[in-house]
Amino acid sequence: MDRFGWSYEHLLGIRFAINAFIASSIVWFTLRELGFKSAIWAIASMLAAADPEPMEARRMFRCRLVNVVVGCVVGFGMLLLGGAGEWTLPLALAVTVLVSSYVVRIKTMWRQAPITAAIVLAAGISEGARFAGLQSGLLKVAQVVFGCLVGVVVSLAMSKIWLVKPPVDEAEAAA
Repeated sequence: MDRFGWSYEHLLGIRFAINAFIASSIVWFTLRELGFKSAIWAIASMLAAADPEPMEARRMFRCRLVNVVVGCVVGFGMLLLGGAGEWTLPLALAVTVLVSSYVVRIKTMWRQAPITAAIVLAAGISEGARFAGLQSGLLKVAQVVFGCLVGVVVSLAMSKIWLVKPPVDEAEAAA
């Protein structure tokens, strides 16, 4: 670090770029091999979970996973109960936000719950059929979970391979 004049943040940025390259390659080529034409949901989720600091990556993964489950449950429930009607989406998003905010209460990534519900419902509404929407929604949610999992695994692996230690505060070093 000192030789090149790089700070801790510079090194984390470089490690994050490497994480993003490795994880997006894994996600992209794996999903292509499995027959998915688009991996955008998985790539976006991977980036959200691929924090260069391993403790933060684990925390984000856990929070995102819990909120994805909330969004799935509400989205699928509304699709089964309400069908693909025009008011299903706004109602489901409001219910999801309330459940995420007041029942689950994991503020980090709490927006993921209504996003996931929207993914599920949009699939059902665009397909025009409940069960086609369920299948399409499940595939998209599986991509989100896969992307998150790859992001956190790559982040944890890179933190072991390339250890970047935060700077030691002078007061801490003296003690």
